[in-house]
Amino acid sequence: MAPLQMALSRGMQTLMAGLFGNALPMGPDLSGAGQSLSGGLSSLLGSLFGAGGPALAKGGVLSRGMLMPFAKGGVVGAPTYFPLGRGLGLMGEQGAEAVMPLARGPDGRLGVRGGGGGRPVSVTVNVTTPDAESFRRSEAQVSAALARAVARGQRGM
Repeated sequence: MAPLQMALSRGMQTLMAGLFGNALPMGPDLSGAGQSLSGGLSSLLGSLFGAGGPALAKGGVLSRGMLMPFAKGGVVGAPTYFPLGRGLGLMGEQGAEAVMPLARGPDGRLGVRGGGGGRPVSVTVNVTTPDAESFRRSEAQVSAALARAVARGQRGM
């Protein structure tokens, strides 16, 4: 366990002992019940704050005491802690940050998946002119203008 996680765990144990240690009558018959309740709560809190616990295993963060899933992406607009390796990470500390799912491409590289791209584009141009020779002379200009128009269309402009 990382030092921060150990400190949180010790803090939770102290909290449980303080909350339930004197609140429950601890006779020989009830001492096990108090320990069981304290152990159960400690285990629950430990799973949330422990080494990535089951509550955070599928992609999510703890913000304001609520589990917020980000497996499909999202935006974090306030400072938020999340499990990172054997410690904690902090995101959104200087403003909004995006959480984006990664995908492996056909070449095996891992990266952000683009949306909507990859569709084949078909462009048909019909030219009608009485002077074919003048069209041949301006063919490079027409081709360049067409290429710019297609590029603007692909960028969504």
